[in-house]
Amino acid sequence: MSIKEGLSAITSEVLDDVQKEAEAIILAAENEAKETLKAAKEQAEQNYQTIINQAKVKAENERRKITSVTEVEMRNRLLHTKEELVDDAFEKARVKLQDFVKTEEYHEYLLKLIEEVVKKIGQKTVVVQVNAEDKTWLTQDMLDRLSKRLHRELKLSDETADFIGGCKIQTVDGKITYDSTIDNRLQELKPALRIEAAKILFEKEA
Repeated sequence: MSIKEGLSAITSEVLDDVQKEAEAIILAAENEAKETLKAAKEQAEQNYQTIINQAKVKAENERRKITSVTEVEMRNRLLHTKEELVDDAFEKARVKLQDFVKTEEYHEYLLKLIEEVVKKIGQKTVVVQVNAEDKTWLTQDMLDRLSKRLHRELKLSDETADFIGGCKIQTVDGKITYDSTIDNRLQELKPALRIEAAKILFEKEA
């Protein structure tokens, strides 16, 4: 083999090795790129899933928050409506009672009421207080006649008070007082009115 042929052979072998090495490098680079791309894709999918899960949790929390607020608001509205119903019923009753105290029937009612309260107190002498309007017709003479029948002494107070009707009766020393005014009796009805209003509202709600 001549020198020229030998050099040609060596050159050809070196070129083959370089080509093989280049191909190996290219293949390794391609494989690395594929692995990198695969890893990046998996990471992107994980990030995507994380974001979705976080969004779902946030959305659920917001839903619960909104639901809770809505329930509280609904309950508050119902309670407010219940109070309005009670106040409305209370006011209507007050108006009717204001009309009632202007009747003769009320005069009879007041005298019977005084008699009942005096019997409950069980004292020999009591003071009867009424409002200014009732004092225009309820006289000491009327109470004297009632006193004889009850065997008690009933005194009409010089003072009047601001209430719809009824009376306040107390012992002379003021230690015992019975508030039998219409206002007080009406006020005592409020809890019962609230219960009725609650039944109307919350039974319908249920």
